[in-house]
Amino acid sequence: MNFLFGLLLAPSSAGFVPPPLPVIDTIGARDSGGPSLAGWAPGPVTCKDGTPVDTAGLVHPLKGLWRDSMARGDVTLRFDIDASGRAISIEDRYSPGADLGPALAASHFPAAAREGCSITFTPKEIPIAAATIADLAAYTMDPISGRLPAQGWSRLWGEGDCMERPRPQVLTRAYPDFRKVPAKPGVREWALVSYDLDANGKPVHARIMTGSGNQALEKESVKAVARSRFTGGARQACRFPYWLKPDTVPAPPMPGPGDQPENASCPAEKQWAVPPSLRFPPAYGRRRIEGWAIIAYDVAPWGAIGNARVVQAQPSDAFGRQALQMLQQAELASSPQGATGCVARVRFAMEPQAGSRTDADAVEPETEF
Repeated sequence: MNFLFGLLLAPSSAGFVPPPLPVIDTIGARDSGGPSLAGWAPGPVTCKDGTPVDTAGLVHPLKGLWRDSMARGDVTLRFDIDASGRAISIEDRYSPGADLGPALAASHFPAAAREGCSITFTPKEIPIAAATIADLAAYTMDPISGRLPAQGWSRLWGEGDCMERPRPQVLTRAYPDFRKVPAKPGVREWALVSYDLDANGKPVHARIMTGSGNQALEKESVKAVARSRFTGGARQACRFPYWLKPDTVPAPPMPGPGDQPENASCPAEKQWAVPPSLRFPPAYGRRRIEGWAIIAYDVAPWGAIGNARVVQAQPSDAFGRQALQMLQQAELASSPQGATGCVARVRFAMEPQAGSRTDADAVEPETEF
């Protein structure tokens, strides 16, 4: 018997409030041989039919931090492309928290179905002292490997006096009109504004320091900084970021329930002794990428789930592993003879954003059965 888990990752109902850049005391900050910024250089996409694939719509993976002890090597992802140009059937086996698979799932190729595709990513290590301001700022928007080292923050703050004590205090923090800003599916848009303060605490010379390239967000961010107010005292080279979370990337179509396996004895109604703990794959949730998985399993008389295996998962096998883990940690109520031929259909969905795209990032899942 088939049954469906529906997993919704729900955004907060609170208004969007990006945190300020951290306060870092930079006196004596220097390169201490700590972590480096780590990027991934994509190679060409090749498919079984040998036809060249245009990669203009490839989303580049987020950068991370590497320590000296971390292994480095090329990573190849295998996948198919559906008729709309989406990457599907992604074999994402590199690391549960890495962004290679999610970035590929957010990419879009020319509309033509292709099978047996692959892409190889080559690691690129960048010392914090040599990284561009754009790369350092981009990392702070999605710090997937932990906090940016102090040396990185020192470079972002620059040579101005905005961080000298006593530091300016916010009296009024204005925000962009996000209704005027287009979001991008699977990609966070952001802008880092640099500005000075006059003697009365009014921002002057507001300008874009760097960003993701969303011109509408840049325009609105500069206007928002100009409307903000601070405690008095002229300062130079202050900073503030604004960002817009990604639009949702819908899951590929999920096949309908199939016929029940021959000799299956799975009951229609499940009595859970330990219900599944429903969790969204975090790396895909970060990009608001939806997915699904179909899991087959049996149940022992004492309620333990066994012989569980992934039948199908899209757009990445990461959704299958997540669903399998959730189910294997659950337990059904005991029964006289157990059950065979059970099928779980797990849908990972982002809750529709009600009224605004400016809510805080989703952190708590909701469930429906």
